[in-house]
Amino acid sequence: MQKCDSLVRSVCMLFLIGVMPLIGLAQDSDLKPVTNKYAIKNATIVQAPGKTIQNGTILIENGIIKAVGSSVAIPADAWVVDADSMFVYAGFISGLSNIGIEKPKEEEQKDDRKLTGNPTYERAGITPGNSAREMLKPDDKSVEDFRKLGFTASHSVPHNGMLPGTGTIILLGGKDGESMVVKDQTSMYSQLSGAGGVYPNTVIGVMAKYRDLYRKAIQARDYESKYNSNPNGMERPATDATLQALYPVVSKQMTVAFKAEGVKDIMRVTTLQKDLGFKMMLGEVKQGWDAIPTIKPTGAPVFLSLDLPEWKQEEEKNKEDEDDEEESEEKEPTESELEEKALKERQNAMIKNYYTQAGKFRSNGIKFGFSTMEVKSKDFKTNLLKVIENGLSEDHALAALTTEPARILGVSSQMGTIEAGKMANLIVSDTAYFTKDANVRFVFVDGVKYEYEAKKKKKSNGDEAVDASGVWNYTTETPQGNGSGVITLKGTPGDYSGTITVSFNGSTNDIENVVVDGSNVSFSFKLNMGEEITVDISMDIDGDTFEGTLSVAAFGSFPMEGSREPNK
Repeated sequence: MQKCDSLVRSVCMLFLIGVMPLIGLAQDSDLKPVTNKYAIKNATIVQAPGKTIQNGTILIENGIIKAVGSSVAIPADAWVVDADSMFVYAGFISGLSNIGIEKPKEEEQKDDRKLTGNPTYERAGITPGNSAREMLKPDDKSVEDFRKLGFTASHSVPHNGMLPGTGTIILLGGKDGESMVVKDQTSMYSQLSGAGGVYPNTVIGVMAKYRDLYRKAIQARDYESKYNSNPNGMERPATDATLQALYPVVSKQMTVAFKAEGVKDIMRVTTLQKDLGFKMMLGEVKQGWDAIPTIKPTGAPVFLSLDLPEWKQEEEKNKEDEDDEEESEEKEPTESELEEKALKERQNAMIKNYYTQAGKFRSNGIKFGFSTMEVKSKDFKTNLLKVIENGLSEDHALAALTTEPARILGVSSQMGTIEAGKMANLIVSDTAYFTKDANVRFVFVDGVKYEYEAKKKKKSNGDEAVDASGVWNYTTETPQGNGSGVITLKGTPGDYSGTITVSFNGSTNDIENVVVDGSNVSFSFKLNMGEEITVDISMDIDGDTFEGTLSVAAFGSFPMEGSREPNK
């Protein structure tokens, strides 16, 4: 630790006894850093997709990359990061997200029948005058969650409604909202989301409302322009802040960023764009493979979603099929077993499309970035690697995280590659990032360094079995809503028994088939939901917490997490 004065030493002591986290110290302290110069040396520097410098050095000063190369002189006052055997990449950019913006609490709507057909703009979810800039919170959990994955910038937009407001390009760092802003008024964020209880509350109603607002905005803009040039004899134009907020859109000075997850949404949005003529980008695209012939002629930028359904890879599925065949060699499959097998094959074929989508877009000449609106931070890396396994090259994946979003969002001169003069937004990983065991060790955001510990590898395949005994409180997320309950495990590894409570029906159920593999504990139980179904649980335990999945064969797998109650 470097020498520091008494004030700094006192703050350091507070950190050591756990009063204040290191990141909070770095962000909240008004003390200036010892140096504003950093040198990352001896690294493999991936300047851009397909462009690499071996054993290179990056010099950072005042948040700017001053030099990059294999023979850069390091100033004596620079803070040196020895990155021997490490890899450095340009910081990732989320093309469309809610990072840094807290989701507002849903307020109970009054049952006012008089407003059903003619609600206020705000009640109808029409707030184009709102700006993500005004909602930014640097301490929002999403900022840290995505920063430690390597994201340094985001095109962040407000939540909720058909016209929630304008998007802002932000940095994933800063002491306050204003210091996070890179580029404001980047887009007009839009969704085909009804208001619920009032007009427009259907997709058809939303599309009709878009057309109505767009045409009214054109009329208001043109009348206002004529009045401003010569008001003589003209009635003063009415002031309508909502329509005025749409002037940049109807004048084609601002792009409309439409969330369009499925084929139907993509078709509807492209129809609106063709009818009205606004500039458009498509975001959070999940099921766009069949819409490629529609998207390509528009030339619209695309941000593909990394929120993907769970899918067992082919080799895992084949192994399971072989095991099933061995168990039933002498037994003919029943009609229901054949139907179930055919159903699983159709499900796997459908799910595979999600993982091959990015490769299909690229092979069809459509460049894209990635959006992170709905993917959980803990699933991002896993899903990204699976997309690479299924047809997208590492260079194209890196482009979708760096150069492409920078180009689409108009910030290529500031970020997206590692070049002298650009913002010091960097990722340093202990090995090549696109490998399973790579750990992000440092992230630089606008020249500010964030350091992360390497993850401990989970025990498995012969390692010492985890002690899973105790009472575990858990929560899970499903399409039917959030669930919770208690898992009680008794015994020792290899001889566990217990129960699980389920909030969906208030039941307490015996657990069966407990298997312990290192730090992973899996089991099943029978749940009566009108008919008896089997639910499989997998828990990856780390101390007194776990992350895992709850799986029901016919419905898929859903994330769950929990913690162990302390011994009394």
